Amino acid sequence: MRPHPLGVTPRGDGADVAVFAAHADAVEVCVLAADGTEVRTGLPDVEHGVWTGHVPGLRPGSSYGFRVAGRWDPERGLRHNPAKLLLDPYARGITGEVALRPEIFGHVVDEDLQGDLAVADRRDSAPHVPRSVLLDALPEDLRPTAGERPRVPWADTVVYEAHVKGLTRLLPSVPEELRGTYAGLATPAVLEHLTGLGVTTLELLPVHASTSELALRRRGLVNYWGYNTLAFNAPHAAYATAAARAAGPAAVREEFRRAVRDLHAAGIEVLLDVVYNHTAEEGPDGPHLSLRGLDDASYYLRDAGGRPFDVTGCGNSLNFSERRVLQFTLDSLRYWVEDLGVDGFRFDLMPTLARGPGGFSPDHAFLSALGTDPVLADTKLVAEPWDIGPFGWRTGQFPQPLHEWNDRFRDGVRRFWLTDAREIAAGHQPPVAGGRGLQEFATRFAGSADTFEPRRGRLTSVNFVTAHDGFTLADLVAYDRKHNEANGEGNRDGSDGDTSYNHGPEGETDDAAVLDRRRAAVRNLLATLVLSSGVPMLTAGDEFGRSQGGNNNAYCQDTPVSWIDWDLQDWQRALLADTRELLALRRRYRVLREAGVVPGKPPREPRQDLLWFAEDGAAMSVERWHEPNRRVLQVLVDGRERDEPSVLVVVVAGPADTDVVLPTLDGLPAWLPRWSSVPGDRPDSAAGGTTLPSPAWSVSVLATA
Repeated sequence: MRPHPLGVTPRGDGADVAVFAAHADAVEVCVLAADGTEVRTGLPDVEHGVWTGHVPGLRPGSSYGFRVAGRWDPERGLRHNPAKLLLDPYARGITGEVALRPEIFGHVVDEDLQGDLAVADRRDSAPHVPRSVLLDALPEDLRPTAGERPRVPWADTVVYEAHVKGLTRLLPSVPEELRGTYAGLATPAVLEHLTGLGVTTLELLPVHASTSELALRRRGLVNYWGYNTLAFNAPHAAYATAAARAAGPAAVREEFRRAVRDLHAAGIEVLLDVVYNHTAEEGPDGPHLSLRGLDDASYYLRDAGGRPFDVTGCGNSLNFSERRVLQFTLDSLRYWVEDLGVDGFRFDLMPTLARGPGGFSPDHAFLSALGTDPVLADTKLVAEPWDIGPFGWRTGQFPQPLHEWNDRFRDGVRRFWLTDAREIAAGHQPPVAGGRGLQEFATRFAGSADTFEPRRGRLTSVNFVTAHDGFTLADLVAYDRKHNEANGEGNRDGSDGDTSYNHGPEGETDDAAVLDRRRAAVRNLLATLVLSSGVPMLTAGDEFGRSQGGNNNAYCQDTPVSWIDWDLQDWQRALLADTRELLALRRRYRVLREAGVVPGKPPREPRQDLLWFAEDGAAMSVERWHEPNRRVLQVLVDGRERDEPSVLVVVVAGPADTDVVLPTLDGLPAWLPRWSSVPGDRPDSAAGGTTLPSPAWSVSVLATA
């Protein structure tokens, strides 16, 4: 028997179908008409758990689903129920929504959706669940071409994390019908903002077709972020224009593809935040929509006793010890790259994808496949290196070619500029044990060598101060506590440890002195992010101080709380100009971007291009690194070995203005002031040995050219 590609492939008078359902007794393909009637065709052949056959009448544009018969023994992961219509895991288009009704469950539930798993429900779910739609190949003019991708080197990469809808929903220069859509991403207003800012890579929150959790829907809310995947190969229809939605799933897919193509034409890469760690079927008592009915025992992770094992906090976890789960995920990733043109992926809760019987392994087959696959190894791959399972924190432990979100950078930089500032304002000495204070700042600035092996490259660390999850940058300096009441969970959701500092009052204030301190703190955080070794990631709106009113878990807020407000005040326009200027400095000075690596030479440990000086211009000694009150540091990013300009970063992270003596070194001409987090006049130049008055709580940047 010849192998079949999994999924549905049009051929002749219908389509060839192959679906994995290893524990099933029978699988039927149901082709559905507009009036709800269906034609069922049994798949006659099965080998190694894959059911195959030819289905006449299943053509591009057809709606279809699976019905699977077999044993009902939920304790053993056998959840076969032919009364339930199931989505094709490989479906590239879907239509319809999940209705909040008892029929969507495989087991009997009451009107409150509570019930007993032991009893299978025999009511038909077809009228109440989405259907798969068979799509033909993309039109030839939309197929990705060899030279289309921007292929931005990691050294030049600046990532911008954004939500498809939230980015343009309130952007007045985007036509009304395009706001909040895929098409809106590639409008001139967005392209000009991104390129003018200095962004090279747009990272989109999940665009896989998703649905909202049942608990959210009961509260009248939605899963705005989209981390609840329903179909892994279909773009989420709600992000398409009304015209595309009316035309059907093929038009939705084409709109997404056009947006990617047009972003590429502007030199901007597209990364997708992907959620292969769990599905929208929730916990064992959740709905019966796709994988659960096909083969719950194979697709979902179980413990040694055979019980469902959740390491994601979302009710279920996919089982990456099962080779068909690996195959499905790799097939899906390749589809988004080869057919839809995306440039890479950020993997949500990635340790789940590398768990075997013994837990997480950096040698897991999935990670090895990513690094050797001829399609995927040539893309940008980024891990969120933690999940909530046993030993789930794995920052620094993923193999090449994966890069990683660096939570140590996030937490260390926040502590240095914010919680340490709170301690100092209260008259306390910030803790310095365990490498805190200047030691931690220097470690994070230099690329977190305590976390990432040099052989993985200096740019392994994706540095960030904020992300979609947590406070925005403006809220980080304005709130000590989360304010998530609108989420309907009694303010219990969201992190309680956001290492923020409100600088006095909580939330909004008219106090000019407080506002000045907050805005300086934002600029100090941005400067640290942009100038540090590694790949910087900005969260959309942070470049001009977007606020969520203190909500640090706005996952269910499809409201102006989450949508970016582009009506900027004067201070926001000034902050935007500062962000642009910082990113321009990163582009101008290669020593900042290439993180100590001389082209053609291997990475070295310790780095040779970073020199550290105290405020008197003398080199930092071991004793000085351990002085608990020291809060001033000069960082020289030395370009002399490369015959390039050098950059000096002067950090004053304390409450006193400080006279800083610029270092004097052979081969370094006069220093030219380039940027400061405290507005003011900039001198023309300053020779080594010159005293530079440096304001409290500031970052200043100078260069030799």
